[in-house]
Amino acid sequence: MNKHEMIFNNQIQRAAEDFVQMFCAEKGELAAHKIIHEADDSQIAKLKKIGIPAKGCSIEKAVTEMMEEVYKYRASSNHPRFFGFVPGPASMISWLGDIMTGAYNIHAGSWATSPGASCIEQELISWLCGQAGYTEKSGGLFVSGGSMANMTALTAARDTMLKEETQHLGVAYVSDQTHSSVAKGLRIIGISNTRIRKIPTDPWFRMDIEQLKKAIEADRGEGLIPFVVIASAGTTNTGSVDPLPEIASLCQNNGIWMHVDGAYGASVLLTKKYKYRLKGIEAADSISWDAHKWLFQTYGCGMVLVKDKTNLINTFNAHPEYLKDLETKENQVNYGDMGMELTRPTRGLKLWLTLQVMGSDAMGAAIEHGFQLAEWAEDELKKKKDWEIVSHAQLAIVNFRFAPSGITEEQTDELNQKISKAIINNGYAGVFTTELNGKKVLRICAIHPDTTESDMRNTICLLNEYAQEFYQPLRAIS
Repeated sequence: MNKHEMIFNNQIQRAAEDFVQMFCAEKGELAAHKIIHEADDSQIAKLKKIGIPAKGCSIEKAVTEMMEEVYKYRASSNHPRFFGFVPGPASMISWLGDIMTGAYNIHAGSWATSPGASCIEQELISWLCGQAGYTEKSGGLFVSGGSMANMTALTAARDTMLKEETQHLGVAYVSDQTHSSVAKGLRIIGISNTRIRKIPTDPWFRMDIEQLKKAIEADRGEGLIPFVVIASAGTTNTGSVDPLPEIASLCQNNGIWMHVDGAYGASVLLTKKYKYRLKGIEAADSISWDAHKWLFQTYGCGMVLVKDKTNLINTFNAHPEYLKDLETKENQVNYGDMGMELTRPTRGLKLWLTLQVMGSDAMGAAIEHGFQLAEWAEDELKKKKDWEIVSHAQLAIVNFRFAPSGITEEQTDELNQKISKAIINNGYAGVFTTELNGKKVLRICAIHPDTTESDMRNTICLLNEYAQEFYQPLRAIS
């Protein structure tokens, strides 16, 4: 190493050390900060003016600029009071694993290029399959997230259940609460909108099994081929779990592939107290599961699991001449042969590290805490006047709205939208809206293991304060 390389490496080391110190300090004070730092038009214009220089600057200057002008402006999903969407409260252990894995820049498409990482991912996938009730025939791989996991599983379902000449007749079944990534993935693999059936849900926002039966019978009568039912284990809107045992029985009796979108809720499998809620998932042919949701990993870390791993190999395995040297021995796996990516990072090592440090019992307890948080929110809402629980607390999600009498549905929707915007602008908590049964509702998804009971109850109290403030002019009119 020459003198210039030594100086540059020392600069990199100092910059990395300074960043780690700054980040850890910021993380320690996160609960006191606003949940969102929006970039206004002037900040966006400032970023666009930076451009790409012909001659570079110092590492210190570039890192400082990134910290002050780029990373600062974001929704802080790691904030203990960020309750919007499905948050991503990443563990510091996962963050450390990300740094380590990124530093070594491992190509994890083949066993030959990543034997250690491939072995760990193989062991972790096997363990996760065991949690789902799968057997030794099962397998899977790490992918970027739920969207890719769903599409990977659905591609295997298409190839397993349909012949090429009958693919145009294949029909897929989702519910009106199924995540949008499923329909997107189906369209990408050649299943058109006209072959995707949206099944209504029951009052608890679960797929209506009787309506599903009728739809399958009707399609069979039309000469179509029902080939996959997508059940949800923890819908994004409400945390509802579809009737998995009943769907499994229906699929088995009709020769239909059962896929469970467990991107959010499959993590409940690691709990002792609530695992029973996913009874029936062991009968699914495939499962999607996101570790960057309720397993507290940094983005992106998703998994696709299949009951029979040969289904993935049959769909995605390829043997071009330039990869002949990478063919594996028995009990080794090339993950490039089980999914869409050949060039892929090793996504599982940070989850492995997290589980090694925490242990599975502590991980399960952290997941169970989310259930309690949603129940505290619902309990506090019940103490307040004019609040309606639209979907009761389940899998750490609760939906509700301020619905005083004497105003129209349109006014109620507008009122709840204003309440959401007010608490977000305040910066104390992130509570966003969704729609259920045509109503605008407020939604809390509380999965952060560091969120406290007072955080939750104070959030509800603040929402109520805004509700009373915005309702006062309407009350005067009515």
